[in-house]
Amino acid sequence: MSNKKRLITNFLSLASMQGLNFILPLVTLPYLLQVVGPGKFGLISFAQALIQYFILFTDYGFNLVATKEISLNRENKEKLSVIFSTVMLVRSLLLVFSFLVMVVLILFIPKFQNDSQIYLLTFGMVVGNVLFPVWFFQGIEQMKVISILNIVSKLIFTLGIFVFVKNQADYLYVPVLNSLGYIAIGVIGIYLVIFRYRIKLIRPSLENIKYQLKEGWDIFVSNLVTSLYTTSNTFILGFFASNTVVGYYSSAEKVVKAISSVVGPLIQAVYPFLSKALHESKHAALNMINKIFLVITLVMGILSLFVGIFAKEIVDLALGKEYVSTIPLLQILAALPLILGWASVLGILTMINFDYKKELSRIYILAGILSIILMILLIPTYKEVGTAWNALITEAFATLLMAIFLWKKGIHVWKLKGIIKGFRKGISHDD
Repeated sequence: MSNKKRLITNFLSLASMQGLNFILPLVTLPYLLQVVGPGKFGLISFAQALIQYFILFTDYGFNLVATKEISLNRENKEKLSVIFSTVMLVRSLLLVFSFLVMVVLILFIPKFQNDSQIYLLTFGMVVGNVLFPVWFFQGIEQMKVISILNIVSKLIFTLGIFVFVKNQADYLYVPVLNSLGYIAIGVIGIYLVIFRYRIKLIRPSLENIKYQLKEGWDIFVSNLVTSLYTTSNTFILGFFASNTVVGYYSSAEKVVKAISSVVGPLIQAVYPFLSKALHESKHAALNMINKIFLVITLVMGILSLFVGIFAKEIVDLALGKEYVSTIPLLQILAALPLILGWASVLGILTMINFDYKKELSRIYILAGILSIILMILLIPTYKEVGTAWNALITEAFATLLMAIFLWKKGIHVWKLKGIIKGFRKGISHDD
């Protein structure tokens, strides 16, 4: 299969998955919000925000670094076995450490003691995430496998919500169903890697472990600092506001994230392809990035305008009258789909592929510092509104720094001339 055909196949597979990911929350979110109410929904969101730290910790940066290594060694089964075994071992050790930290939080911090069940049940998402080697399937460009397994996970959750969650007292079924979905596809994913793709589990050497930890470090730091103005917003808000207020903010954030996720399939499909293309022709790779930047600007720009203009109608339709307090939050966050789309192109596709991981990490550190300052200034006084402004300002700041850095390096991913030229010539390198 040619590079272009493989890229198109992978994109369509991921696009179909993302379409379902977009539609299913629109089906379950209104039902869930009405049945469990803003308070319990806020508690669920707070627990998920906490768990995201553990998911981020166990990912470590392998979803990008290991993906690139798998892509470059896809024909070497022996090398693939070493990479797979090493990454899985490191992630498993990080999982054990994460669970110990969770236990300590529950034992010694009252806020977590009071609702210990929901935190323990939600932790199953971390287990499933560690088991599912999405980075392996991305690296060998088998996006269809990722799509099918993610659809299985979403269907388990969606069907379970309507079957088991009938009233507010059933709110604990939400983390149970989420965790079961994650764990199910994790087990299936491991099975496919070992028995379908014939990857052997071997005992990694200490050198291999050190190498993977070193390679993933910069991405891990970037992701960790990024969490200060993504996951941390909901988490910190939970210490200054009621679960109901957290529910209002989380519902607005989930709508925006669902819309922002539209760009995900394109980025996931292109990343490993671009990693390989860059080794063959920098010029061709830049032309491809130019085209992607234009497409994302047009699509995400339109979606951001739509959210800003029709925020009231979206809330009335998707969330219900009870969530009227979400409308101004959605209006503030409306620009995020466009900003996050730009950040994906500038950060993931360009800076990481051009080996500017350390520089990207520094940008996220600066953005994280800004976010901490804004948290101190805004969240205690302005609660959910301050949280929304913090998210928007910090994301815009980080994206601007990426653009400035690339411009100084002479990498103009938004250059109109390059975009037009790229559309005319396309990527000329096929298998």
